[in-house]
Amino acid sequence: MADIPENAPQHCPGTGSEDAGKVGACQGCPNQSICASAKPTVPDPAVTEIKERLSNVKHKIIVLSGKGGVGKSTFTAHLAHGLASDSSKEIAVLDVDICGPSIPRILGVEGEQVHQSGSGWSPVYVDDNLAVMSVGFLLASPDDAVIWRGPKKNGLIKQFLRDVNWGDIDYLVIDTPPGTSDEHLSIANYLQESSVDGAVIITTPQEVALLDVRKEITFCRKVNLPIIGVVENMSGFVCPHCKKESQVFPPTTGGGEKMAQDMNVNFLGNLPLDPRIGKCCDEGKSYLTEVPDSPATQSYTDYTK
Repeated sequence: MADIPENAPQHCPGTGSEDAGKVGACQGCPNQSICASAKPTVPDPAVTEIKERLSNVKHKIIVLSGKGGVGKSTFTAHLAHGLASDSSKEIAVLDVDICGPSIPRILGVEGEQVHQSGSGWSPVYVDDNLAVMSVGFLLASPDDAVIWRGPKKNGLIKQFLRDVNWGDIDYLVIDTPPGTSDEHLSIANYLQESSVDGAVIITTPQEVALLDVRKEITFCRKVNLPIIGVVENMSGFVCPHCKKESQVFPPTTGGGEKMAQDMNVNFLGNLPLDPRIGKCCDEGKSYLTEVPDSPATQSYTDYTK
């Protein structure tokens, strides 16, 4: 990917481009001579290696959101549970939230260990057809803090994509941290030749979340990552007893659906807020199995069709 500085002139080819400093748009730019004299960027061989490793993965879905606390990991885990309900499908989850790996707890495999063989790292299995890999399996304790700079995060993500022996997989769902930084750039870069289906972007209804989610949509477009659509999580509270729905986070500016319309992306639907989802995540159980007749379960089921 070519990097374009914030103060670059219009139509800048990017500092990593072979045309950097050499085209008409570079005239008058203070960095022109530096860009023109720089050596061309050598492609990372890991990109091709990852393409080969993931050649047996039919579909690759990245779950994103610029905002923290909107339920990315919960959505990732339950999307995987929903897909895995079809026993003929093989599902895998990759957790690249390096500093806050919650997927092992949500999927009920916290404390498991990763094993290595001649064919690579073996993922941890939740069910016969649901595998998961996370940095959480590499920590001595769930309370250990991962205090790493970008290059070390980048290296681990490369290992996860290149060295994990996923086998033949129908769906690989990738959970990411909030923001548009190291982990996101690494995923976009390493998967650039691996035919990613696209990103599912998670938001909540209030404007304070939508502000960051808009940035995530812009990020996807800048790195040429397809966008499958937007899901609005916690869009309303459904009482488990009377089934009445109330707005906990009022959509003061129109919510996720209006934002998706404004940003010209697909709106995939709403997921209601249910306190039983949080309880199931804490206990490492599938909400879809524990509460099969709930509105939220129906919504998840719709996404997996």
